[in-house]
This record gives sequence, structure tokens and C-alpha cells, in this order.
Amino acid sequence: MPNITTKDGTSIYYKDWGEGQPIVFSHGWPLSADAWEDQMIFLAARGFRCIAHDRRGHGRSGQPWNGNDLDTYADDLAELVAALDLQSAVHVGHSTGGGEVTRYIGRYGTARVSKAVLISSIPPLMLKTEANPAGLPISVFDELRAAVLADRAQFFKDLSAPFYGANRPGASVSQGLRDSFWLQGMLAGHKAVYDCIKAFSETDLTEDLKKIDVPTLFIHGDDDQIVPIVAASLIASKIVKKATLKIYAGAPHGICSTLKDRVNADLFAFISATKVMAA
Repeated sequence: MPNITTKDGTSIYYKDWGEGQPIVFSHGWPLSADAWEDQMIFLAARGFRCIAHDRRGHGRSGQPWNGNDLDTYADDLAELVAALDLQSAVHVGHSTGGGEVTRYIGRYGTARVSKAVLISSIPPLMLKTEANPAGLPISVFDELRAAVLADRAQFFKDLSAPFYGANRPGASVSQGLRDSFWLQGMLAGHKAVYDCIKAFSETDLTEDLKKIDVPTLFIHGDDDQIVPIVAASLIASKIVKKATLKIYAGAPHGICSTLKDRVNADLFAFISATKVMAA
């Protein structure tokens, strides 16, 4: 399997499809690069090079005890970009992956980045604080941690319902899609799954958002039960200077799967607007 080895010895698996301007995908918790295949096959068939990695602790990558935090996730992404010598890349992140992309740009700048897309993403901060009253209380994330420790397998089965909006009246979400969520989640290491809850809920990405100086598309459903839009993209899109916000009415968190045709069309239109030819 294609992989790189990071400076701390962790193996990072990635898939690399197509040729052209690179698009780099960062997945959400607790999934893997497989969550992006609907977008990758669509865009690779239209002249782009699509790269998606399994975050450390997830999927087919290594499962170290340490490093399950957004700083290290961003460092791993930077090592992947450097190893593949990617230039003028479009970075696309979903959920926690949106936080990874944001922290990556905050730490490394945009010398190798042409655009960013943040879908159902966690920035600026999920946790409710005095400065962030729209966030979720710490008790919500404590309950997630307790559920992961008590019965991770059943928890992921249950979580797939609100993730894709299957618990809403009239929803049409296949059992196969929910099973895929469970399978990807169970491939992640237990320690990584547990630690990542703190990473995605308590990391303040406000200052990182201020450093994004490339065109950025935010996509978010207004019925997102996992990362509520009110404390996420509604705020983040106002911080990023060159931001466009697309709100999907009634849409859930997992829109890359449930509304893949719409997401694919919006990605293609946004990226193609200033498509850069690969060197």
C-alpha cells in the first residue's frame, strides 16, 4: 500500500488517483480516506489528481499512542504534501478534516495551496465557552468519550443515524451506507478515536482561520446534528477573508455521501473556476 513514514515513525497510508492539479482530501472522525471515494472518482475522471490519506490512528495508517491532536495531524499532512511535492493544491476537509486543513494552513501557510474547501467542518471551535456561547457544552463531549469507552462498536452503529440524518422523518439512508460508517470507524484505533474527541471539540482554530488567504468554500447543512452550523461555518466563513458559504437546507453532517451529486458539482465548479495546470 502507498504510504509515507512521518518523522516520529508513523506510517500514513494514502490513495492517489488521476492526473492534473492536486486535490487533497482530509476525512472526518472516525472515518478514513474511503469516505472521499465518491468525490475522488468524480474529480479524477475530470482531470484532477485526487489524494486522500488515512489520518494517523485511522484506517490503514499506523496507530501510535501519541499524536492524536490537530497540531500533529497538520504536521502529518504537511509531510505528505512535501513527500509528494504537491504544488497549487486544493485542500478539502470534512468535519475534523476541516480542522486539519485549517491548522495546516495556520502552521504552514499557503505557498503550496491554491484553494480550500471546508465541508461540515469544526472551525472555529465546537466547545461552548464564554467567548463562544454558540458552542456545545463540555458534557456533550464527555458523553461521547464515555460511549466510546463503554461500547465503541454499538456507539458507531448508533452514531451513523444522526451523522447521515437517518433519524429524520422521511429520510432515505441505506443500511449499506450506515454499515460503511461502522466499518471505517472500527478500523480506527481505540486510543485515536478517544483522543480525537478532545482534538475536534476543544481546539480553537480562530487564529488559523485568519491566516487563510486563498479562496475558500464553506459547505454546511443547516440540519447538521454532529457539527451544528451555528457555531461552525456561520462564524468561520465570516473570519476567512476570501470565503463563500453554501448552506444546504435540511442537510445532515454526512453530505459528501447523502448529497454526493450536489457536493461533487459544487466542488467541481469552485475548483475549476481557476484550475491550475499541473507542472
